[in-house]
Amino acid sequence: MDKEALIAELKEIIKPYVQDQEAFGNLTEDTHFITDLKINSANLVDIVLDTEDKYNIEIDNDSMDKMSDVKSAMGVIEEKIAAKG
Repeated sequence: MDKEALIAELKEIIKPYVQDQEAFGNLTEDTHFITDLKINSANLVDIVLDTEDKYNIEIDNDSMDKMSDVKSAMGVIEEKIAAKG
């Protein structure tokens, strides 16, 4: 999957949960969900569930713990999609 397309799709998933709109507007691979976007931990679970639904993948707890920033989330998504193959 194209990196830019994945970032765009991820932005759509996280958009409803973002508390800091300015940081969201400047989102990059290095954007941290909690620190930069002010997303709380309960909403991170919602993001994981929404991601699972969108890509028809299952994200285990270890993988979920890795999804702290955009780049890590993209890595987990790509890994799970490839494993589903």
